[in-house]
Formats: sequence, structure tokens, C-alpha cells
Amino acid sequence: MTNFNDIQGFVFDLDGVITDTARLHSQAWRHIAEQVGTPWSQKLQDSLKGISRMESLELILQAGNREHDFTDAQKQELATAKNKEYLRLVEQLTPADILPGVSDFLRDLYNHEYRMAIASASKNAPTVLEHLGIARYFHNVVDPSTLKHGKPDPEIFTKAAALINLDPQVCIGVEDAAAGVAGINAAGETSIGIGDPQVLSAADINFTSTEQLSLANIRHAMRQPVASY
Repeated sequence: MTNFNDIQGFVFDLDGVITDTARLHSQAWRHIAEQVGTPWSQKLQDSLKGISRMESLELILQAGNREHDFTDAQKQELATAKNKEYLRLVEQLTPADILPGVSDFLRDLYNHEYRMAIASASKNAPTVLEHLGIARYFHNVVDPSTLKHGKPDPEIFTKAAALINLDPQVCIGVEDAAAGVAGINAAGETSIGIGDPQVLSAADINFTSTEQLSLANIRHAMRQPVASY
């Protein structure tokens, strides 16, 4: 693990690290499920996590036994309608939707002149940051349409480091998913996992909550081989 004093930049995932947009995706998909007559359930909601828009739609149609009732063009219309509903919900985001402790942490990083970038698979990340009122903190946001590989491939994290003109070795990546932590590690960055330390056991540093994100806690953790809080 890199020495804390050598760190010059931070690379953040968005959902689960800065805000919770997963609930907005769920609301938008529930709207589509109701439209096609598929009963909504927690099991269905959980099955949609981390998969593409069209894959999610197919699961919703299958759950309602309607997978053969729509043409490809109609499916595309449903997927587009879902994204429009999601963006409508994103428009309602405010700084109050930033996860606990994150605003203070970003402000502290900014004041200490660390470079910051967003490494999210969401094409809507810039819009989300604007509504949260924190876009000014981030020097760059990786455009996922320019990527050839998704997480756990390190591409998005190495690209984020390049966008802020830093070697990955002097960057810290912050993630809440095991695939993201794997990508950070493969990029050669120091990894912070937010969440269950058993799920995120590959992370260099584990924090169970965003409330624990602070330069003091990170400095302390980097003096140890593996730290969990």
C-alpha cells in the first residue's frame, strides 16, 4: 500500500459512495413493471442490481410471463421510458441526498488540494453531481461510453487517474462493491471499501459507513496492512 503522504488524488464511484441512486432506478423500473403488468417484489428489485438496462427489462418481462409479448422496438421504447423516468427523479435530487459524512470529506479534500475524479458506469453522473451541488469538487468525470470494459476491469480507474494527470499509485479509489474494489486494486490504486468488510475483504481499507470517511481515518488506516472500522 502507498504511503499516505504520497497520495495526491481520489477516485470515487458514485452510487453507494456519494449518493444512493439505486433507489431511483428501482422506482423507475417499478413504474415500468406496473405498465407491463408485472407484480413488483423485493426479489425482483434485488435481481436488477448491477445489470444493464435491457437485461433488467428482460427480467421484468420474464417475471410477468410477458417476455414474448413485445417486439424489439417496443422493448427499446420501454427501456427509453425507464431512463426518462429515472432522469425525472434525478431532477429532484438535492444536497440533502448526499450520503452522511461525504460533503465534509469532499470539502476537506478540496481544501487540501487533492485532485478528484468520478469513476462511475452511469452516463448520468454529471447530472447527478450538479443536482447534489458538488460538481465543482471534481476535476473530471469518466465518460463510460469511452470504455471497452466494465468493472472489475481496471480501465475506468486507470482512465480516471489519467484524467487528473496522476499515476494510479498515488490515487485512492473509493467503492462500495466488490467488483469495484477489484478494479481499483488491479489499477494499482489504494482501495477503500465502504460496507460489509467480509464482502469487501479485498479492500486495503474497510469503512462500514461513509460517515467514517476522513483524512485522519485514512492516514491512520494506511499505517496498517489492513484496517477495518
